[in-house]
Amino acid sequence: MRISFLGGVRTVTGSKFLLETDATRVLVDCGLFQGLKALRLMNWAEIPFDTQTLDAVLLTHAHLDHSGYVPRLAHFGLRAPVHCTNPTADLLEVLWRDAAKIQEEDAEYANRRKFSKHHPAEPLFDDEDATRALRLLKRHGFGKAVPAGDFSATFHRAGHILGSSFVEIETEEEGVATNIIFSGDVGRPDVPLHQDPEPLPACDTLVLESTYGNRAHDQRPIADALLEAIEPTLKRGGTVLIPAFAVARVQVITLLLNQLMTSGRLAHVPVEIDSPMAVDATEIYKRYLGAKELDNLGKAGLLPPGTHLRHTVQESMALNALSGPRIIISSSGMLTGGRVLHHLRRLGGDSQNAIVLTGYQAEGTRGRDLVEGKRTLRMHGQDVAIRAKVISVDGFSAHADADEIIEWVNSAPEPPRTVFITHGEADAGDALAARLRLAGLTAITPDLGQRFEWIPSSRSWRQLPGH
Repeated sequence: MRISFLGGVRTVTGSKFLLETDATRVLVDCGLFQGLKALRLMNWAEIPFDTQTLDAVLLTHAHLDHSGYVPRLAHFGLRAPVHCTNPTADLLEVLWRDAAKIQEEDAEYANRRKFSKHHPAEPLFDDEDATRALRLLKRHGFGKAVPAGDFSATFHRAGHILGSSFVEIETEEEGVATNIIFSGDVGRPDVPLHQDPEPLPACDTLVLESTYGNRAHDQRPIADALLEAIEPTLKRGGTVLIPAFAVARVQVITLLLNQLMTSGRLAHVPVEIDSPMAVDATEIYKRYLGAKELDNLGKAGLLPPGTHLRHTVQESMALNALSGPRIIISSSGMLTGGRVLHHLRRLGGDSQNAIVLTGYQAEGTRGRDLVEGKRTLRMHGQDVAIRAKVISVDGFSAHADADEIIEWVNSAPEPPRTVFITHGEADAGDALAARLRLAGLTAITPDLGQRFEWIPSSRSWRQLPGH
């Protein structure tokens, strides 16, 4: 068995892991690269494997940094089944179509305004590619083995977002049974709406995310942190712009706003959800309230009274004429694209307003620039000054922090023999690897393109030469 690290290493985007034997090739996660331009350009690079020889694709969850490259593969002839959980399949219908639409609109806007360096600008994939990809989806429940060539794969609940899983893959070589677990994104325990991750089963190898591998989350109740961030702006009549991931983050924010307003801790103000994807994802969340996939806290209602769901472009543009106090929630969460950029250009120049960041901001994104103090952002070919107050609320993260990751690893009945550290920037991955090594585990931080071979006799991995 061999594993190739084709994305999601030394960075938090583009997760792609190719697992193969002489007879089987399976891709675990298939994400878009986001953030730094050098990373985004990798989405346009030649695909480093033959899409038509894949036996299966296994997706841990719906977020685009883990799933968003599948339509690109479909454009180039992917025919293999794409396995995922039932809620993940529901969300992918929304995410892939929305991503295609945004890319098509951005390309059209760039061509019309003539600010693209490529003539003509083209989308990475379009709606037809998304449709091709959706036809490949195979839905599965948690805890049931799925055949994938020589492998057997099982999805286990990972918390994080609706439908999120870690994937256990079992196989046998030279008469020796082995299993390897891909963590996907590990959720946090005791958070609103989403369930806790299941304990880690015993495994030979763990491919482990490290997004917050060198940090600890704010332990304040996140409702308190949100109230503190938004109330001063609302009291002075300003508008609070919350860039938020359309899946999971928007729903947690609206749940907390509902609790704050209905309890009287926050005055009722208009709440605008301006994202077609977030609106559609919220409807999917509603279908799963009270089920095993979501915590019963969601039964109180996901939306504050009077929330406005803005789906069309015309409904979005109508916000331009509305003053504060008001809350606008729009995606993308890292300010990389979408409608939120139009609101940022309009609201960001006024010191009466606030921009509240509620999640991890990857290197090279506008969100990261704001966190680091930059107050001039490049948007749609122009430099835009930001005078609004910028507030970062850390407690919303759906990723386990360093201590919570270690706690999850320790939940296994016995420690994994080898841990590959992935899906984290270099300093985060190195810090987590150091902690695991101090605990006596073999921790490896692979680089992009590195390949390793499993040695059944020694139950260990050796690095293969070249990339």
